[in-house]
Amino acid sequence: MKNDAPTLSLSAAMIPVVLLVLLLAVNVSIFGDDALSGSNQFILLIGAAIAALVGYRNQINHKTMIEKVADNVQSVTGALLILLFVGALAGTWLASGIIPAMIYYGLQIIHPAVFLPACIIICSIISIATGSSWTTSATVGIALIGIGKAMGIDVGMVAGAVISGAYFGDKLSPLSDTTNLAPAMAGTDLFTHIRYMTNTTVPSILITLFVFSILGVFQETAAQADLGNLLEAIEMRFTINGWLFIVPLVVIGLIVKKRPPLVALFIGTLLGALFALVFQPDIILLMSQETTPSLAASYKGILNAITVATEVPTSNPLLNDLFTSGGMEGMLGTIWLIVCAMVFGGIMEAIGALQAISNALLNWAKNTFQLFASTVASCLAINLTASDQYLAIVIPGKMFAKAYKDRDLAPENLSRTLEDSGTVTSVLIPWNTCGAYQSGVLGVGVAEYFVYAIFNWLSPIMTLIFAAFKIKIKMIRS
Repeated sequence: MKNDAPTLSLSAAMIPVVLLVLLLAVNVSIFGDDALSGSNQFILLIGAAIAALVGYRNQINHKTMIEKVADNVQSVTGALLILLFVGALAGTWLASGIIPAMIYYGLQIIHPAVFLPACIIICSIISIATGSSWTTSATVGIALIGIGKAMGIDVGMVAGAVISGAYFGDKLSPLSDTTNLAPAMAGTDLFTHIRYMTNTTVPSILITLFVFSILGVFQETAAQADLGNLLEAIEMRFTINGWLFIVPLVVIGLIVKKRPPLVALFIGTLLGALFALVFQPDIILLMSQETTPSLAASYKGILNAITVATEVPTSNPLLNDLFTSGGMEGMLGTIWLIVCAMVFGGIMEAIGALQAISNALLNWAKNTFQLFASTVASCLAINLTASDQYLAIVIPGKMFAKAYKDRDLAPENLSRTLEDSGTVTSVLIPWNTCGAYQSGVLGVGVAEYFVYAIFNWLSPIMTLIFAAFKIKIKMIRS
């Protein structure tokens, strides 16, 4: 038997998955929201150990599994670095007054009744322009969470609106990596894929907007009556002006011009530090924990903002909760989670478990609807087990391409289904790279925003509805 293509029964492949889900359920029931602080990470390693035992029993050697784990960890190196720089950027954007300025003006401009649908629209526009749901969350997403908190709106709702808008824009942007990857795997071109994807994506986002519009009408915003005190507290602590918005505009511009996200975030961090020195010297002195201004104190304050947890106290307790940053240090828990997830996913791939699960789903598909349902289930299974949205597109894309062709289904059917079920559901899984990232950046647990990420869980349902009723199912010869 070849180690690079092991044969594993479905029952053996499901053993690590079932036990992992059970262990995570027990762990979350005991630790609650604190499960992501470390215990879930160890549970993922236990799941990896169980998968390794299954592999050993089926003559998969240790070296093969370790090599696949190394490949998986290497594949998320860019994501891990992005997380570190998001932490750094959040720190300097707090110190410079950029995030407080966004909150300050946002509280005055956006009415509470329309805040939630406005979050969706704003994030959709930014995500289409940048092609990145991650960048959207790390910039305007953080600010919108702050504004929502100040208004007294449930953070789960706000995060759900931010994520719904960010992933809608990401799916329709020609700059998005997943939007380019899905048609490449299915065998169609980018713009055919985007046009065909609007059939399911537009109804999903319209339903999402409708639900959030209803939710917005019934919001009781405790902070609305206290708006004057909030604004005054921000003005007393920070120098607020329009010049601060130059930095986020530069970052978004760099992403639009297809500069690497790491470059954009690094430049955004440096510009945030520069603006902090220019506009908020008192904040930098505070973060340095020194009493006298000096070059050394400025250096220490900037580095503290970038690297470690910092907070800016104000006269308003609500703002004190908002004006905190974990810096790069605050992202280490999320990075730890991603690495452990990649260990589990790597061993599952090495022992042939992912292949066995996908094959079982493919063999089950006897008609067009079952083929679409198998694709959706395969994407979900790989998001759960391999913990990576790219694998959730690549593996089913390779597995199902021939099956769609054999049934005279145009390749855009497959590319659309890959996006509707692989890309958007990744953020709904706490140990997936996307779920870990969004939770870490927005500071809101997956369990808190899951129900409100309406666009994300509605998308695979929508694609199945279209398949069941044969709506917009394009044939090769049509």
